[in-house]
Amino acid sequence: MRSKDGLRPCARVCREKNKNCTKTECRMWIEYSADYNCTLVAVYEQGRMTLREVAERTGVSFARIKQIESAALKKLKKRLDISSLLF
Repeated sequence: MRSKDGLRPCARVCREKNKNCTKTECRMWIEYSADYNCTLVAVYEQGRMTLREVAERTGVSFARIKQIESAALKKLKKRLDISSLLF
């Protein structure tokens, strides 16, 4: 469960103890020790990030991150178009 700051208790502990997360099975885990290996900590500490910053943290190319973003935006647009027809 997350609190108001958006961090899970385990992420808060990692920040407080200044230690990297070791829970590699967690879906929030990334191999980026500057952010304690946690995407939640990355967003909490860095705020908005560019696609290049996301690519650097995830180890995926900028082009692939752009493709994922475009696909997500397309899905959102499709859902918004459908929901506006229903109401």
